Amino acid sequence: MQLDRDPVPVAPPAGKISGNKGAGPLVERMAIIGLGLIGGSLGLALLQGGLAREVAGYDREVEAIQAAMQLGAINRKASCPEEAVAGAEVVILAVPVGTLSQVAGVIAPFLAPGTVVTDTGSVKGAIVRELESILQPRAFYVGGHPMAGSERAGIKAADRYLLENAVYVLTPTPATDAGALQRLEELFRVMGARVITMDPEEHDLVVAGISHLPHLLAVSLMQTAGILSREHPLTLMLAAGGFRDTTRIAAGDPVMWRDIFLHNRQAILTLLKCWRRQVESLEGMIARGDIEDLQAVLQQACSLRAQVPARQKGLLPALHELVVTVPDRPGVIGAMATALGNAGINIIDIEILRVREGEGGSIRLGFTTAAAAAKALEILQSRGINARKL
Repeated sequence: MQLDRDPVPVAPPAGKISGNKGAGPLVERMAIIGLGLIGGSLGLALLQGGLAREVAGYDREVEAIQAAMQLGAINRKASCPEEAVAGAEVVILAVPVGTLSQVAGVIAPFLAPGTVVTDTGSVKGAIVRELESILQPRAFYVGGHPMAGSERAGIKAADRYLLENAVYVLTPTPATDAGALQRLEELFRVMGARVITMDPEEHDLVVAGISHLPHLLAVSLMQTAGILSREHPLTLMLAAGGFRDTTRIAAGDPVMWRDIFLHNRQAILTLLKCWRRQVESLEGMIARGDIEDLQAVLQQACSLRAQVPARQKGLLPALHELVVTVPDRPGVIGAMATALGNAGINIIDIEILRVREGEGGSIRLGFTTAAAAAKALEILQSRGINARKL
């Protein structure tokens, strides 16, 4: 559906919140373009949390729109982006970074004056400049990046609590409207996120170091293991434990990550040079047998690692794990999964570690939250199953 005229409704002033805390929604009409993990999770938080009265949604996949309606992530379907944003007070663009400018250009003529627009892309610098030029001054644009993720993707992986205790970065510039920034800060804080503001360029450099570079390294590690496996077929079979955890982000969407790498090219290249110097230094220490320097670097890494917040969600989601020892008996794994499922506990990862015929084996179970892992441990132990936290 194409709209050939400007929508009649006019969004309220950017600094004004529709409704009061605890007494009504913060926003009357919202629109989300892109109904994947992030867009769907935002929609669930908005509607189930009573933060928005109406959330219109659009996705290029019709199935995603239907699923979002069924899950309650949106309560109004739109057949095109233009229809979704008509009359919206706040618009969230939860589409891949490679399509943000295109989508912004499509919706710009149909935004009500004063509409607040934000995005969820993990690259900000050039994107912010492009979207400001496309959307302003008719609308108010504020760059955004929710620092939360999941092992799964798509609308069916959407989680109302995905942003709870997660950092949500907003990237204002001198051209950002103060009222629009304030409105988004309040909205995301009420969702449970920890909102911080950063310069767009600083954001890109920091995220390149903690997210984009690690993903590249995970890819390179998997490629190295693949090359090694050509002559040593047992390589991938033995690639469990630490290697599996280190490289799990390499399973991300290749198209999405391709766009991220290309849009954040300069920051990633800068960090790659830094990383290359570190690797060359380590290589020299190992070649020389330099015990003291090597140990000092390893100790420094341990100290820095201890400074990483343990209870804060990040782009690489934490995995809370149990190891369970089970007997070699038909149906034992199914019975265990059923017991946890009946208690509303979702197992998001499972791996058989060791099995001896006639004796049983060890299984690793992964959960999204520490609370789920603790509850699972309690249930399994109450059934006489040997389980422990990793």
